[in-house]
Amino acid sequence: MADDYLVRIGKLIRDARQHRGWTQTQLAEALGTSQSAVNRIERGNQNISLEMIARIGEALDSEIVSLGYAGPMHLRVVGGRRLSGAIDVKTSKNACVALLCASLLNKGRTVLRRVARIEEVYRLLEVLNSIGVRTRWINDGVDLELVPPAELEMAAIDADAAVRTRSIIMFFGPLLHRMDHFKLPYAGGCDLGTRTIEPHMIALRRFGLDIAATEGQYHAQVDRTVRPDRPIVLTERGDTVTENALLAAARYDGVTVIRNASSNYMVQDLCFFLEALGVKVEGIGTTTLTVHGVPNIDVDVDYSPSEDPVEAMSLLAAAVVTESELTVRRVPIEFLEIELAVLEEMGLDHDRSPEYCADNGRTRLVDLTVRPSKLEAPIDKIHPMPFPGLNIDNVPFFAAIAAVAQGKTLIHDWVYDNRAIYLTDLNRLGGRLQLLDPHRVLVEGPTRWRAAEMMCPPALRPAVVVLLAMMAAEGTSVLRNVYVINRGYEDLAERLNSIGAQIETFRDI
Repeated sequence: MADDYLVRIGKLIRDARQHRGWTQTQLAEALGTSQSAVNRIERGNQNISLEMIARIGEALDSEIVSLGYAGPMHLRVVGGRRLSGAIDVKTSKNACVALLCASLLNKGRTVLRRVARIEEVYRLLEVLNSIGVRTRWINDGVDLELVPPAELEMAAIDADAAVRTRSIIMFFGPLLHRMDHFKLPYAGGCDLGTRTIEPHMIALRRFGLDIAATEGQYHAQVDRTVRPDRPIVLTERGDTVTENALLAAARYDGVTVIRNASSNYMVQDLCFFLEALGVKVEGIGTTTLTVHGVPNIDVDVDYSPSEDPVEAMSLLAAAVVTESELTVRRVPIEFLEIELAVLEEMGLDHDRSPEYCADNGRTRLVDLTVRPSKLEAPIDKIHPMPFPGLNIDNVPFFAAIAAVAQGKTLIHDWVYDNRAIYLTDLNRLGGRLQLLDPHRVLVEGPTRWRAAEMMCPPALRPAVVVLLAMMAAEGTSVLRNVYVINRGYEDLAERLNSIGAQIETFRDI
C-alpha cells in the first residue's frame, strides 16, 4: 500500500476516533493492541490490513474507507436563501486552545466545559496525548477532562500535529517550569505571512528561557538563576504573547508585572482560569497585569470558557449579507461593542436583550436580533486595534458587509502581511474589491453576488467570509478544501443549515 494512502487512511482513523471521543489508548484496548501501534497507524507509519481497517471501523462505529470519503472536504452551497430563527454562539476557540496549554501548569485534573470540537483543538489534544497527558471527552462528548503524567514525554511529541497549529508556541510558558531543556516543532497555523515569535522570546527570556531555532525545531534551554526582577514590557500587545507571559508567570515563585498586555477575550478567560488554579491576577481587562505566582499547582479544577465573539460576528455577518432576520444568542457583548457601533453608523437595524452572565461567572452576554437593513458605507475606514478596539479577527467580515452597503469602504488590515489579499477572492463571487496594497482594500457596494466554484483561502476568517458570500449568491457554489474553516468552527455548515442555509458537505471520489 502506497505511503500516501497509509497517511490518508491514518487521518481518517484519527478523525473517526476523535469524533467518537476516544483516546488512542481506548482504541488500542478495543483492538487488543498498544497505544503506540495506534499512534503509528494514525500517522501513516505502519502497514495496515483490510481486516484491521474493518476491525477499527467496527470499534469506532464508522465506515473508515468507502468511495467518496478519502479526499479533502468540500462544501456545496445553494445560495439566495434567507436565514431565520435563533442560534447560540459556541465557546471561544482561542480561549479553549489557551486553556489546553494552561492545563500543563496543573498537576491535578482539569475539566473544561463545552470545549469547541474543532481541528485546532484536536491537533493540540494529539500533541498532549503524545507527551503523556490523558484526555477524554466526558458528559456525552460535551466536556473535556485532562490528567497530566508525573513526567512529560517530550521525545515522543507528535510533530505532525504540532506543526499544524500555531498554538504550540504557548507550550513554552508552562514547560519552562517543568524541565531545563526541551524541543518543540516550528509553529504552523493559518497562512498569514511572516509572524515572528521574537516578542514571545523577549518576554520569556526574563524567566531564563533561551531559544535556538534549527532543523525545524525550537531548542529551549532554561537558566534557573534568571528572574524577572522588574516589570516585563511586551514589545507587541499580542494575545498569544500575553498568554505566554501569563503562563510563565503563573508558576514563578514571586510577583510578575506585565505591561502593554492584551486585555482581549481569550486573555481574560485565561486569567479567570489561572485564578481557579489559585494564581492571583490583578488588573484583568487592563494593559497592566500583576501575577502572584504559585510554584506548585496541584488542584482539581472545573472551568467553563466563555463564548466566542468572533463566531458571534460571523453569525451577525451571515444575517447581514443574506438580508435576514436572525437572533444570535449568548453574544459576549463587551468584545463586540465597537463592531456594533460601526454597524449602527452604517444603518444596521438590531436590538439586544438585557445582559446576563456567562458560565464562567464573569463575561457579560446578550442576545442580539438583526433585521434586514439599508446599509451605507462608513465615513471612516475600518481598521483593527487591540481591545477594546475593533477586533483584528473581525476585520474580514466587514469586507462582506461593506460589499452589501451603498458606497465605498476602505478596509485597512494592518496587522497581517497578506490577509487583505485573500479578501479579493470575493471578486470571484461578484464583489468589487480593489487591492490598494498588501494591507488595504477598497470595497464598493452594493454587490450582486453570483455563484462560483473556488478553492478555500488558506486563512480562517477570509475563508468564512467567502462562504457567507456564497450563501448570499443565487445559484449553487462550491468551496473546495475547507479544512481551514474546520480549524476554527464546530459543525459550521450544519449549524447554518439549522437556521435556513442549504450547505452540503462532500468529498471527491
